[in-house]
Amino acid sequence: MAYRKVCDAQGGPLVGEVLHCSGDLDLDWDLDKEEELQESGPSMDRMQMQHVDCQRSGCSDPGPDPDPELMEPIQPSVSVSPHGRFERLQEDPNYISHFTRAPGHKGQRRLHCFLLRYFLAGVGLFVLGILIGWFSHTSRVKPPIPPLDSSDLLEELLRGITADKIDALQRSFSTLSDDSEESRARYLYRQWVGLGLTDVHLSNHTVLLSLPGSTPNTITDRSSHQCFLPNGLPCDQRGPNDIPKQQFSYAAYSAVGSVQGEVVDVQYGSVDDLRRAKDTLNLTNQIAVVKLGQAPLLYKLSLLSELGFGGALLYIDPCDAPPGRHTWRQAFRVNLNPGGNPATAGLSKEAGRGLTSLLVQPISALLAKTLLGSSPTGQGDSCLPLAMPPNTERKKITLTVGNQLSFKKIYNVVGYLKGRRNPDRYVLVGSRHDSDQGSGTSAIMNQLIAALTEQTKRGWVPDRTTVFCSWGGSALGNIGSYEWGKDNSVVLQSSAVAYVSLNAPVRGTETLRATASPTLLQLTSDIQRRQLLSCIRGGNCPGPNVSSLQLPGDVNFFANQLAVPTMEFAFEQTKAEETTSFLSEAQFSAESPETLDPLFKFHETIAKMTAEAILRLVNDPVLPFYPLDIALDVQNKLKDKTAASSPLLSSASSLRDHAAFFQSEIMRPANDPKERDRSHVRMLNDVLRDLEKSFVIPQTPPGVYRNLLYSLPGKTAQFSILKFSQDAVLHCNTTSKVIKYNSANKEVLCYSTMNQSLSLILRAIRSAERLVCFGLDLFENYPSDAKK
Repeated sequence: MAYRKVCDAQGGPLVGEVLHCSGDLDLDWDLDKEEELQESGPSMDRMQMQHVDCQRSGCSDPGPDPDPELMEPIQPSVSVSPHGRFERLQEDPNYISHFTRAPGHKGQRRLHCFLLRYFLAGVGLFVLGILIGWFSHTSRVKPPIPPLDSSDLLEELLRGITADKIDALQRSFSTLSDDSEESRARYLYRQWVGLGLTDVHLSNHTVLLSLPGSTPNTITDRSSHQCFLPNGLPCDQRGPNDIPKQQFSYAAYSAVGSVQGEVVDVQYGSVDDLRRAKDTLNLTNQIAVVKLGQAPLLYKLSLLSELGFGGALLYIDPCDAPPGRHTWRQAFRVNLNPGGNPATAGLSKEAGRGLTSLLVQPISALLAKTLLGSSPTGQGDSCLPLAMPPNTERKKITLTVGNQLSFKKIYNVVGYLKGRRNPDRYVLVGSRHDSDQGSGTSAIMNQLIAALTEQTKRGWVPDRTTVFCSWGGSALGNIGSYEWGKDNSVVLQSSAVAYVSLNAPVRGTETLRATASPTLLQLTSDIQRRQLLSCIRGGNCPGPNVSSLQLPGDVNFFANQLAVPTMEFAFEQTKAEETTSFLSEAQFSAESPETLDPLFKFHETIAKMTAEAILRLVNDPVLPFYPLDIALDVQNKLKDKTAASSPLLSSASSLRDHAAFFQSEIMRPANDPKERDRSHVRMLNDVLRDLEKSFVIPQTPPGVYRNLLYSLPGKTAQFSILKFSQDAVLHCNTTSKVIKYNSANKEVLCYSTMNQSLSLILRAIRSAERLVCFGLDLFENYPSDAKK
């Protein structure tokens, strides 16, 4: 403490240096030192300046200890206690000028020891801090997992899809207190964000909807004055619980009002059926009783309207009904909207009209049997189709339809999983969230999103962008998908690669059916065959059931208007027969997914098949499209050579030859990474994507796809416009007048003549062949050593 006091008092440079060097020493006096001073005698007040100079110069060797004989004795007046020594130093003004104590060997060793200790302690703490920080950081940040190859990725993806997970997602969806479309859409939006999609949009459209009236529609027998509800129950026997069910049974966008007329049995409403009816009856303002099946409903209604009918009663013949579907007392709903917002087609709420001049009402098979006076029918092999017996007196009835038009908001939810190399190429996956079919479909969609985003968290990045879409307004004309598609049509025409549909994936448990455009037939067959190796029920598994029939639901806009290649997997209850193919146009009150598939095994199978399709479409360097399948499909539809001209057959054969060569060339970059020059592969994929666009024609009959590659069901494959061209000739003869169908650019007489139809097909084939030849040109001077 005495040295610090001197330092503060003097502040010289030497003193500061000395104090800095010895500042860590213990300068307090102990009793032993006091005794030493008392015994030692020689004074230490004056020390040699030589030693002080050594200290100033930084000498490391302190030299020998000072000789006690050279030191003057301590003055008697100086106290030997620490306190007295401190006071003496304060009183002597010349103390510093003639005395500075040099540390001895022992003090120097203590100084070095302390410095070494503190240095080592500091280094240890520094290293320990680095180790703690490194371990804490690596424990939080997991090392990246190397990306899996395609087979391992598929196995991991399918392993993440289970029936239990889909069941849990379905239960969470069914717990919503508000069952409105808006509530469902907002719930999906929150779930998709929570599942990991970073770009999710919720949009709405105000559209004109056709809804049931305040009272059920009725059919009244004028002779007996008996009033019937659509399911065949007498009006006076309905209970309060029956009203919602009866209100569900209506034809959306039908004309409204009342019409009186005789019942006319026209069976399936084919041209032959109508011609027989017209030969014997006056059809003006009569009411047709029509079976669903064999042809699109809108096409049938257009024929009935042209023949002058005032109304139509629709039913499903029990002989056509799927196994387990009891249609005797079940009415249903149909939609007469071909697609989109009807308000844009000129329909207005104030006018109160429908999209057809007919009053249309679905009824049960029981009521149809009563009105036709048909004999009892059995089921199975002994089933007799319903028909009006010959020479039966026709009932006169009054049909009353009270539908109401109302503007409502519908909601779409769209989320994106961005691709890396081709983010501007889109694979669309579409489902619906309406209350009729939406819950099971939404559960599958959410499971797919969860499984795919889980793989992205593990390092996988798709090549192309996946666009997940949940549509609103599907039941009344696929309104949500049409409106979104029209708003984005310019981008979709150049960027949409494929559309994978989840419109109604589990609507039965009898038949696994796959539907795809010809471009995707091979991929669809491969996926279905692989999944069928592990059948749900075990035992004998059905073979692949893949076709290119018209698809119902929201896929319509993308396949029909944009010619985007499409595919869909679904379990159905219907038979694979011609007459039942359009029964999906009847919308029954939906069974809950828990009732239809209690273990959710069917939902799991559809989810896994759809996941594999998505993975192939977004990940394959070369799109898994097969142009040869298009050429073979065209030739197959021209087997009836009586209707095909020689130039048409020749062009179809040429298309097949070029497509076969093109497909063999495609295999090079598809199988060999060294052949994948990025610019060439991108152009090649664009050729594959656009092939189906060659087969879109300007106009078709109502309910028939503009895309010629989709066919109507039948025992023999045929281009749909050829079938309806034959019908048109018969229809023109039946009506004895020219039928006009307005299109955007011109009037098509009687839909089309045979020659016009053949000309359209020939033009489409030649357009596709030119595109295939352009694809072959890409392989001219193709850089075989191009690196990926």
